[in-house]
Amino acid sequence: MAQLRGVGIGLGVAHGPVARMAAPLPAPDDNPSAIGADEERARVQEALAAVARELEKRGEQAGGAAQEVLEAQAMMAEDPTLTNEVDASLAQGKTAERAVHEAFASFRAQLEAVGGYLGERAADLDDVAQRVIARLQGVAAPGVPDPGHPFVLVAKDLAPADTALLDLDRVLALVTTEGGPTSHTAILAREKGIVAVVGVAGAAELADDETVIVDAAAGAVTTEPSDDELTRAENRANARAAAAGAPITDGALADGTAVPLLANLGNPAGAAEAVALGAEGVGLFRTEFLFLSASSAPTVEQQRASYAELLAAFAGKKVVVRVLDAGADKPLPFLNDAHEENPALGLRGLRALRASEDILREQLTALAEADEQTRKAGSGADLWVMAPMVSTVDEAEYFTAIAREYGIRTAGVMVEVPSSALLAEHIFAHADFASIGTNDLTQYTLAADRLLGSVAGFQDPWHPAVLRLIREVGAAGARTGKPVGICGEAAADPLLAVVLVGLGATSLSMAPTALADVRATLLTYSLDDARRIAEAALAATDAATAREAAHAASDSQKERTQ
Repeated sequence: MAQLRGVGIGLGVAHGPVARMAAPLPAPDDNPSAIGADEERARVQEALAAVARELEKRGEQAGGAAQEVLEAQAMMAEDPTLTNEVDASLAQGKTAERAVHEAFASFRAQLEAVGGYLGERAADLDDVAQRVIARLQGVAAPGVPDPGHPFVLVAKDLAPADTALLDLDRVLALVTTEGGPTSHTAILAREKGIVAVVGVAGAAELADDETVIVDAAAGAVTTEPSDDELTRAENRANARAAAAGAPITDGALADGTAVPLLANLGNPAGAAEAVALGAEGVGLFRTEFLFLSASSAPTVEQQRASYAELLAAFAGKKVVVRVLDAGADKPLPFLNDAHEENPALGLRGLRALRASEDILREQLTALAEADEQTRKAGSGADLWVMAPMVSTVDEAEYFTAIAREYGIRTAGVMVEVPSSALLAEHIFAHADFASIGTNDLTQYTLAADRLLGSVAGFQDPWHPAVLRLIREVGAAGARTGKPVGICGEAAADPLLAVVLVGLGATSLSMAPTALADVRATLLTYSLDDARRIAEAALAATDAATAREAAHAASDSQKERTQ
């Protein structure tokens, strides 16, 4: 028996035989075309279009965050820069397969040179290229294996197209050798409630049909488990399933302190599932889905319809909507598609909206109209609106003032950069609330792009530097009487959720599938317990020791109460 360590996603545990992801297709031979450039061009155009439509179809079926990722991949397949690269190779007498291989490789190199968000998206090109080449060759695209029985999927990483439509009746758990807690694989696994451990370097040595235990709570993969260990894992899985089926209650600590548990949503279509899983409202509604696949900004009418659908689904509950978070890292032709050397530090979020204020005003108009419409219909929610990437007090004042022009009653900001965390008390002089985006706060605190695999080890919200900034915001909220929510992936980590409450968070928002685990964990600690566990984590010097210290403090607390 041996244990391989990684980053666990959630508290799940599963066991079963390994099935490894198939190896990618080899590079096509560099032989001259036998049918001519025009015929080859027609083949390429058909294959690119077919793959783009297939990715879009998968996105529609998957919904949520998966849809956004897959639609972005579909756009890659038909990017004009890419087709120009293909045409250049075809003009040299290459086959369609070879031209696609070379064009994608060249395009990949260009994106990697840009770095940041676009650099990380270069990896997604590999999946698109494989699908196009497979289409041209008339073979199945490499992807999730089908051994004919339930299995633990082991891969270097998973392409969004594969993760989005995993057969949950067959895939018992995910193990990847790459990725971190905010990678696409981790986010989509959390969204679908799949047991997963990512960033397990030793997983590359696992063999097909080898039985393993995947323990997300411990961040471990156990090889050659004994019968007793398999039985314990099975019992834990059954107990967790039973707990998930228990009556849903509002989020609270053991001493009765209320901690509202909200849902992160990227589309109104996810509202019904979130309500069924016990979401007490929405802590983060991402409005990007209306914008990212469009060549022009959606109309006020289109936006109003989507917002009204969301508000009606959560009638009487809090709904926090984030205005468009886009810019150079997610280029939009109607907002800002200018090249920037470091887009993560460029014109994004509120900065981009302030430079294109008409888009912001249209969005606020649509939100205000949707709010009024649903209230008149008796299905209104408690609408809160917040701005992304606020880094100065001036920006907070600007956004809240413009929001109130449109009758938005509760206007706040996202705290995603250290400057806004450190100036939180001054920001609260203008903002009605703050919501901490732990993904971006971590990347900017540790100077590590959260979408760049090479620095994934730095992207850990358990880092004491990040926790100290969260404490600053929590303390400022307490002094000013302003709510402080958490809407990053950190809120879905059950023990970290306890720490965040101990640091002053007044609500937690997460993927709906994480609600049950977080709800159950909060109920085992009082507010004083949460503060003691948080202090233990704050005293550490790095993320790993902070996590260990919190576990030790929580175990000690459990022993005292037994």
